[in-house]
Amino acid sequence: MSERVIAYTDGGCVPNPGPGGWGVILLFRESARFLSGYASESTNNKMELTAATSALKALTKDGVDLELHTDSMYVKDGMQKWIHNWRARNWKTADKKPVKNREYWEELDRLTLKHHVDWNWVKGHDVSRYNNFVDWLATDAIDNRKGRDQKGPIDKIERFIDQALKSKI
Repeated sequence: MSERVIAYTDGGCVPNPGPGGWGVILLFRESARFLSGYASESTNNKMELTAATSALKALTKDGVDLELHTDSMYVKDGMQKWIHNWRARNWKTADKKPVKNREYWEELDRLTLKHHVDWNWVKGHDVSRYNNFVDWLATDAIDNRKGRDQKGPIDKIERFIDQALKSKI
């Protein structure tokens, strides 16, 4: 039986293109880890892809059953609908143009081969506590020009999330 991990990811730029940030939270049994990062020049789509890639890179073993939540239809549809045809057409779109962000898609594709990933879309800036938190992480990375990496018992991480989301208001 494989390990089950739940991840929420988000990325963004202010403005787009411009300085970017991404955030991830991973939930496993009674523990959690959140991480984020910063890029001085990027795009929203690149940061969304970086967040998903970073979630997969954070897994410590192969064969994980990952439930990944993203508010990016670009990432979700790319992995569920488009990537197979892109590969088959040598990374060209249906209208024979090069796939944008190809290197990001290739890395994400390579990493997903090690795991079973269930891609889920969640509405951004809505009622999802963890999506709101990873949005906060991405914004925090942009504002502070640096990322975070923290892990611990779920109750400790939940208290941090409470404080972060209260400060957002």
